[in-house]
Amino acid sequence: MIEAETLAKLDFPLVTAALAERASTRIGADLAAGWAPFAKPAEAAAFRRAVAEAASLSYRLGGVYDLRPLLEKLERGERPEGLELVEAAATLERVAELKREILAAGEGELARVAAAIGEHALFRRRVAESLDEAGEVKDGATSKLKRIRQRLNPLRQRIVRRLEAVMDAHPEAMQERYVTLRRDRYVIPVKAQMQTQVGGIVLAQSDSGATVFMEPAAVVPLNNELAQLRLEEEAEVLKVLSELAGLLAGDIELEATLAAVARLDVIRAAAVLAEDWKLTPAREGPAGEYHLVGARHPLLADPVANDLHLNQTTRLLLVTGPNMGGKTVLLKTLGLAVLMHQAGLFVAAEAAELGWSEAVEADIGDEQSLAANLSTFAAHLRKLRRILALAGPETLILIDELGSGTDPEEGAALAQAVILRLLEKGTRGVITTHLTPLKALAGKVSGLENASMGFELASLRPTYRLHVGVPGRSYALAVARRLGLEEEVIKAAEEALGSGGVRVEELLERLEKQRAELEENLRQANRARAEAERLQSSLQERLATIEAERQAALEAARAEADRLLAEAHRQISELRVAARQSAEKKRDALREIMEIRQQRKPGAARNPLPGLEPGMLVEVPSYHQKGTVVRVDGEETLVQIGQIKVRVPTAELRPRGAGAPRPKQAVVVESGFETELNVRGLTVAEALEAVNDFLNEAVATGNTPVRILHGKGTGTLRREIQAFLRRDKRVERFHDAMPYEGGHGVTVVYLRQ
Repeated sequence: MIEAETLAKLDFPLVTAALAERASTRIGADLAAGWAPFAKPAEAAAFRRAVAEAASLSYRLGGVYDLRPLLEKLERGERPEGLELVEAAATLERVAELKREILAAGEGELARVAAAIGEHALFRRRVAESLDEAGEVKDGATSKLKRIRQRLNPLRQRIVRRLEAVMDAHPEAMQERYVTLRRDRYVIPVKAQMQTQVGGIVLAQSDSGATVFMEPAAVVPLNNELAQLRLEEEAEVLKVLSELAGLLAGDIELEATLAAVARLDVIRAAAVLAEDWKLTPAREGPAGEYHLVGARHPLLADPVANDLHLNQTTRLLLVTGPNMGGKTVLLKTLGLAVLMHQAGLFVAAEAAELGWSEAVEADIGDEQSLAANLSTFAAHLRKLRRILALAGPETLILIDELGSGTDPEEGAALAQAVILRLLEKGTRGVITTHLTPLKALAGKVSGLENASMGFELASLRPTYRLHVGVPGRSYALAVARRLGLEEEVIKAAEEALGSGGVRVEELLERLEKQRAELEENLRQANRARAEAERLQSSLQERLATIEAERQAALEAARAEADRLLAEAHRQISELRVAARQSAEKKRDALREIMEIRQQRKPGAARNPLPGLEPGMLVEVPSYHQKGTVVRVDGEETLVQIGQIKVRVPTAELRPRGAGAPRPKQAVVVESGFETELNVRGLTVAEALEAVNDFLNEAVATGNTPVRILHGKGTGTLRREIQAFLRRDKRVERFHDAMPYEGGHGVTVVYLRQ
């Protein structure tokens, strides 16, 4: 539990006030105004998830009234107004719609909260049946009320007609001709001096006394009857309102509904706050780890962002520097980020990872109290006592001006002892001070890191930038010299400070200059890196353009190849038609077909491989084996592979050890009257198509027998091809080749003449 005093010192009430301003309902605003950090990490994490969901869902809570005043009224036993009950029913109808809207969006934290909203169907239905939009009880609310009102209107008409008859009978006594009400009874205006002429009961008179409002004797019984009916009506109306009030007050789901609506309103307000203040969700880190990147105080206009890190290595950060340099703002920035994170809110940083703090303690500002007889120093001591008592690895402490308010030497000694004790307990935190001896302490003990707030001496203005690793200067003497204080006074001050103090200030000044030079070098390096990245991006874009152009060229080449292939197929088809039409031209047409195929064959060579001689050892890629050249016949070569002699395209052969096998394809090899088709590596469908064309050409050219080289393999290709041949009328007979000519890896086909 974090003390209210700590929340106030770290400006958390200002955050909750901003949260309440963004609530849509009074009940939500009240809940937001009292918002506080959660007791458990899981609760805060669940709320942050709900806020993230609300940012994307963007639901609204318009038309939701605050029902708490009505419920308090009912608890006191007071009679509700009909309009109040209508507003309550409308509110419950609206929140039921909100529940359905959120549940329809899917499962999540918002759905879990919305699921607690009740339906309140009975109350809503009875209100709709009993009351109109203005809150008046309807005639049909009860059967008795309906009968009463059915009698009221005719009775009023009878009274009015009877009064009109009286006015007609005594026109001279009438001040004006109209019927009105006085004391809930119908009367007519009669001249005061002539009231005895009309006769009846005077219920009122005008301010001048010239007119009296008289109830003639003829309508007294009717007015009495009307009054009785009105009493009965009022009793029945009260009965209806009481019933509705009882339904509302006794609704056991109502409390949960109001709590869920208030929470949904605060969740939505937190999402709006995150958008307005440009907040980001912090990741849940290990205990004792606090990392803020680009952190800023969310309540300041144009704040300077800083990075801040606390961990096992840097447990305490000792920040020094001039007054008004931003040290206190830095404390509040860290403290407020932790409080907002543990309250389920987003934080004011570009990125954040925050561990859970079981306690957050802050000693900021002057707490002297005349009433409590406490000086500034005594007030600080009281707070330090509490901080030391609660110190631990999961405690975050924020101390402003440690050791101030007393003698500097004693204050420094006490501050050093406090720091060492906090380090011993593993506490995390940030401490600010002006005491020079503490700056040297950071170099002697582990876990304590020096830091400073930037200051531009030339302009006498703070930069509000945090510089970790370098202690800061107070700039008292330097600022005094710049502002024109007498040089003798400044020199006297330097003498009083002593040579050690002067040397420390000089050392810090040199460190600041070195830091400034390093920062300038870093800026130049960053600019160079940015330029290199720009050039790299430009080169990558150029390479992408070149690759796109290459792909386009390849596509164009593929398209051209496809066009040429289609043209070849077209020419072959035309020649086949011509061959069928003219038997005399068959031989020429088929020869031209083979020439076209040879021209279009991928990778086919126009000339024989130079240097190829009988007896030469070559690789035959289509057979995946080596062989010996038997005879070279132009574009074809007879090769001995083991016990088998085969004819293969000369261009396919490679001297032993050269080249890689070409892709497999159907190749027609012919020499004289011998014809052979190689279909190894093709699918069954591709092979059968190739065999069909092959047989057509063989029949047309009168070549028989022919050989089909299908390989052994699994036997599927051989079986399907021989089944095809068995059905083909062009085939006279067929059989497997002799063992030394390929065996059952080759089928020899004899064609009909």
